This record gives sequence, structure tokens and C-alpha cells, in this order.
Amino acid sequence: ASSTLTRVDKLDLSPRFIWSFLMLSQEVLILIEKVILEIVTSLSKDEAPVLVLPNRSSWANVSFDNAVGLQMTSGSSVTTVRSNCSSSVTKFGHILKVLSIIYKLVQSNVYATKRDIYYNDTQLFGSQRTVDSIVDDISCMLKVPRRRLHVLATSKGFISGDLCYLEEDSTKVDCHSNSTATPVSSNVGGIRNIVSSAKFVLIVEKDATFQKLLDDDFCTKLSPCIMITGKGVPDVNSRLMVRKLWDTLHIPIFALVDADPYGIEIMCIYKYGSVAMSFEAHSLTVPSVMWLGLLPSDLQRLRVPEDALIPLTQRDQNKLTSLLKRPYLACQPAWQREMEIMQQNKVKAEIQSLASIAPDFLSRVYLPNKLRYGGWI
Repeated sequence: ASSTLTRVDKLDLSPRFIWSFLMLSQEVLILIEKVILEIVTSLSKDEAPVLVLPNRSSWANVSFDNAVGLQMTSGSSVTTVRSNCSSSVTKFGHILKVLSIIYKLVQSNVYATKRDIYYNDTQLFGSQRTVDSIVDDISCMLKVPRRRLHVLATSKGFISGDLCYLEEDSTKVDCHSNSTATPVSSNVGGIRNIVSSAKFVLIVEKDATFQKLLDDDFCTKLSPCIMITGKGVPDVNSRLMVRKLWDTLHIPIFALVDADPYGIEIMCIYKYGSVAMSFEAHSLTVPSVMWLGLLPSDLQRLRVPEDALIPLTQRDQNKLTSLLKRPYLACQPAWQREMEIMQQNKVKAEIQSLASIAPDFLSRVYLPNKLRYGGWI
């Protein structure tokens, strides 16, 4: 694979993290050196070195703040990665390898994607997922935003609508095209000079729905707006982009997801964040996100044909029960009511089910009426 290492001469020194106070490259290098020094000190004492990582998979490690979302607590439990234990020695080696790569990147003011890091030694890492997890572990361990580690992720999301901006390397990006969407930037933190007259941002769960709205020219027919999709469970860049738009434009953010437990969970990730990335909550969550559709109550109100509805599986019911127990649902009684309707009726529906009423019902009737008459919660 050809390297996509990029030289960047002008760094944006205003990251969206509360605990990131203009983190200069030198400070990142010192943090990495401190980790290595502790390892060397252990070895000099004839002790097996260990690395201590905050546990990024436990709900016990996060607290909920309505204004921020899910954030990692300061006294969170930890995972110990030992160099003398067969179950963790491989991970210990992976972390040291990635730390050495990051050190060189920061030192030489070069950026690399997580994919570049994987291809640096595919045999050692074994899979891309291993690298992705290690990079997030290091970011959490050092309390440094991933971008300050000079590691970028390849974006899977797309954006379209009334939006222009400059990338960090001064490339101008225009998202106005009606036929093709723009890939979400892999360096959202470096975006500047955002220009838009959009009245709202619409988060679309699925790529198929996003493309349908694009084909229907939705962004210009109703009123100027911006559409973005993370194509299912959103990647970090899509979430960063939504947050960037909210911080910059101060306009309403709506979510259009399937009326099923997994659609609701995806919307919650945009709004409140996830346990795994709770250490970056301040730059990833958008607590103002509103649920525009598809609401379970809409299925009854619009009399969506029964053959377009899908029975909830046991897995769906378990996910719904799990969602209703999450801390952020306590402050969303309207969301709770919608989820209880789903529980009672034992059916779910995809956004595409509206096409059973009329092929262009979503863009011509459903969304315009929702936006005009305040049909969100």
C-alpha cells in the first residue's frame, strides 16, 4: 500500500478537548518518553514492565452529563498490560511499536493514517482492528487527542449540501453538488473558513437513504441544509464533523434513523457518545441532536402498511431493554415513550418503509412536514 504520509507545515492548535490545552508536539514527546522511562526503570530493577490503561469498555467507568454526554470518570478502573504474562505480552509489544511510530511522526511533524501504521508491520499487528484499538488506548492513556498523536483515520462518511470550507493544506472543498457527495475529511480538526447558509444539519443513518435524498435534491428544494451520513455506526471523523458544524454554525441538528433499536443506538452515539470513546466526549458529542424520525409513533399515525413492518427479534428486544436502562434516557421522556411504543407493538421499520406509501413520500411529504410543523423530539 502506498503511504499517505502528509507533511503539514501549519498546525491547528485549537483541539476540541477540554483537557487539551494547546498541546504542543514537544509535550506529546515528553509524555511518550515518560512511558518509556518507566519501562526502562522497571527493567533496571529487574522487574517486568507493565502498562496501565484506563478501561474503555466498562459502563462503570463513565458518568453522564446532560451537557456533555458520556464521559470517562477520573477515578476509572484500569487494565494492566504485563510484559511477563502470556495473555498480554503481545499487546504490550503492539503498544510499544505504535508508540515508537507515533514518536517519529510527531518528531518529524508528519501525519499518518491508522492504515499506514498497520501496513508498517502487517505480520506483527495481524489486523487493522488491532491497530485501531491500540491507537485509541494510547490516546486515552496519554490523555492526548488522536490528532495530536499525528494519527488520522480514513473516513467512511459522506457530506453534502450548503457548505464550503478549507482543508488544513488550503484545499477548497465545496459540498454543493446535487449528484455526488463529498467524503468527510480525515482531518476534521484542520478544517477552517467554514461558509454556509444552511438552516439545519440532517444526520442520516444509512447511505441508501442519504443517496435517495441526494437524488431527490432535498438539500435545495426545501431550504438550504447540510446532510451527513456515517453509513451506519458512525466513525470518529463523521462524529467530529457533526460537532464541528454545531460549534461553528449554531444551527439545529436533526437525526433521521430507522425505527428500530439499532437506529436509536446510532442516534445516541452522535448525541451522547459511546463508552469506548468517552475519553474524547468533549469533541465528539452533540447533546443538541433531535430525533426527527422515523418515530415508532409515525408508523401508526401514517398508517404504514403492515407488510412494510418487521417483527422485533429477541435480539432487538434485548437491545431495546438495554437502551432503556442507559443513564441518558432518564432525561428523555419523549424518547422513552417512543421506545415503549416499539416494545408494545413489537414491530420495527426502516426509513425505506415510507416508500410503500409513495415513492417520494420521504423527501416530498414526510421530512418537509416534520421540519415545518416541529415533528421532532
